Amino acid sequence: MNDKELLVKAIYFGKSALEWKKKFTGLLPEIHKRELYKQKGCGSIFEFAAKFGGLSNDQVRLALKLEEKFTEMPKLHEALVNGEVSINKLARVVSIATPENDLELSEIVKNMSKSAVETFVRDEKFTGLPGQELSLNEEVRSRLVELQEKGIDINEIISAALNKREEEIAEEKGMPVEETKSRYRSTKIEKLVAKEHGTKCSIPTCKKPSEVIHHTQTFAISHSHNPNYLAPLCKEHHEIAHAINLKVRAKRLKNFW
Repeated sequence: MNDKELLVKAIYFGKSALEWKKKFTGLLPEIHKRELYKQKGCGSIFEFAAKFGGLSNDQVRLALKLEEKFTEMPKLHEALVNGEVSINKLARVVSIATPENDLELSEIVKNMSKSAVETFVRDEKFTGLPGQELSLNEEVRSRLVELQEKGIDINEIISAALNKREEEIAEEKGMPVEETKSRYRSTKIEKLVAKEHGTKCSIPTCKKPSEVIHHTQTFAISHSHNPNYLAPLCKEHHEIAHAINLKVRAKRLKNFW
């Protein structure tokens, strides 16, 4: 067996082990209820889980807790007991799970990565924009203080500068954009997106740097890099955006047929 074959085999068995571990974990709540662990000479579900699945006591407690929490949420409950989703990912959504969003959350935990699920939950819990202090260098701060001491309304000056900036961006975004089959974006468009949104993810609640420029209008349909429909996103919010797009498209197709 060469190095490549060995690595492929190890990865295959590793992934298979993870899948079977999820299925084993999902069965534990029912085995606990029926006390079937006693048939294998185990004094508790914890002993049974450790002996046959290598699970820690904390993992077992989490599985039992989730099963209880999802009693009135059939889709999330099904995802747990059928071993479709790991308990670690399900634990991320338990704080926002309700019978009303049961179906939506079950789809999210099945189709998103753990980091994207964490980001989604954080967004759902968010209730207001975080306050931030302005980072002004000494020269700018000194000039503003000087103007203010002269009785000049610095708010009016700053507001005028911001309005001018927004007008310039709006004018640049209003330029016609030709359709194209290429996913390559011109430097001009890249600079305009950076000018408008900066270097951070464009989701107001997110502080992460942007990694991907997302087409809010699906490129495969629009064939356009119109800056009015471009948004820089972090990796997690980009994944969420595509998951939502897929959900909307699936709903439209369902309604159509």
